[in-house]
Amino acid sequence: MAGEFTLRVITPERIALDTRVEYARLPGADGALGILPRHAPMAAVIAVGELAYVEQGVRKKLFVSEGFAEVRDNTVRVVCEAGELPEEIDVERAREAEKRARERLAQRGQAAMTGEEAIDFLRAEAALRRAVIRVNVHTGAGERS
Repeated sequence: MAGEFTLRVITPERIALDTRVEYARLPGADGALGILPRHAPMAAVIAVGELAYVEQGVRKKLFVSEGFAEVRDNTVRVVCEAGELPEEIDVERAREAEKRARERLAQRGQAAMTGEEAIDFLRAEAALRRAVIRVNVHTGAGERS
């Protein structure tokens, strides 16, 4: 891969990441989006997931939540609710959230649900997904590409 581009992850509280990278893979709402230098301009919806990137030959990860991405002028801007580097993730808190979500899901089972129960079920599924992704990002950081 020849070249680099700027990858910037912006949350309401801060700029979670601002660096030069050789490659980025974003968790798009319709599937993963691979970005290389000089990518064509585009905008995309970002889903909760793992944003992977290669910085100076090292594969790194970042947890991101819902948002959008803009690719323009050799810069990728991801604007999302949360962006967390592996060292910023409280893995014990994430594991506890995973445990609580699994317990809520197990209690619901396959029984018919009222509208409120269905919403609680969807919230538990979303909480489980966020927790599992956080744990995965925390435990798999800094791999050589």
